Amino acid sequence: MASGWNRRIFIKGAAGALALPYLSRQSRAEDVVKLRCSLDTAPSHPRNQAIVDYLDKLEQASNGKIKSEVFHSGQLFADLNVTKALIQGQVDMASPGTWTMTGLVPDSDFCQLPALYGQAVEVFRRCSDGAAGELVEKQIQAKVRSHILGHWLELGYENWYTTKKPVQTLDDFSGLKIRSPGGAGISWRIAFTHAIPNVTPWPNVPLALSQGTFDGFVSTDESCTSAKLWEAGVKYSYADHQFFGNYVPMVSDAFWSKLGDPERKLMRDVWAANIERYRAMSAKSQADARETMKSHGVTFADPSAEQLAADRKRMIAAQADLIRDAKLSADIVKLVSDTVGSHS
Repeated sequence: MASGWNRRIFIKGAAGALALPYLSRQSRAEDVVKLRCSLDTAPSHPRNQAIVDYLDKLEQASNGKIKSEVFHSGQLFADLNVTKALIQGQVDMASPGTWTMTGLVPDSDFCQLPALYGQAVEVFRRCSDGAAGELVEKQIQAKVRSHILGHWLELGYENWYTTKKPVQTLDDFSGLKIRSPGGAGISWRIAFTHAIPNVTPWPNVPLALSQGTFDGFVSTDESCTSAKLWEAGVKYSYADHQFFGNYVPMVSDAFWSKLGDPERKLMRDVWAANIERYRAMSAKSQADARETMKSHGVTFADPSAEQLAADRKRMIAAQADLIRDAKLSADIVKLVSDTVGSHS
């Protein structure tokens, strides 16, 4: 795809420097710790490319002590099921979207709060990298029995996509069947537009879309492009930047327990040394993906700042139902409200 990364560029650099204080010899076979990682998106997706690059760097920095195997496209688990697999030790690493973990950690749905609807990425990041994100991480680590490696891997803005009906305002979604990637927050927003929510695992979306199981869905330009969803009938997008998607990089406690303090520090350090680059590449991938979709005939409608503000105000007035349905804590609502309010 047009936004593909040159992995050779990423293999160099930070990993070599991080490896200097580590073992000076190649690890013996009996010392090797094997890591299995599950991702449900395609190998060309920026999440997959970032995780593969990270694990390559980690193997290099550990002088071969930590060797990994990545299973793409839901070969092992869909993201909706991967947290259970982490808890049970069936997989060592995953990076599920926050929206897929709401059953265990309701507060991970905080990005669906209306205060964040259509906001700039900097506003989202102040929440995910700040106090709101820290609260969610503590809950995830306890409930999913996993260790989070560092700042979250950004996917980008989530928008609406339809097959037959062009959309110019939220009112145009009334009566449509819309696929949600999961989470009460997205389903609430779909229902807010008087559309009908449908939850389908991502690997099943192309077939379901082509068969007319639903009329549209919530996703990102990059996810649509990596799956070539124009071939399944996507023709229109309403790009309202309704929320900013994040993936949370984590390894199971069972795997973490196999490591010594030097390896644990190395895993965190390699992630920290590369996360900003991964975020920048994801943003570029999203921009490139939109152009690719346009080249395949997908038409985009971009609401004005005034329209976004008006819709945000309507959603905030109705958010009591969202907070109740999503089971968001008073703490997370206040943290997000205070963060957005202090930078509005």
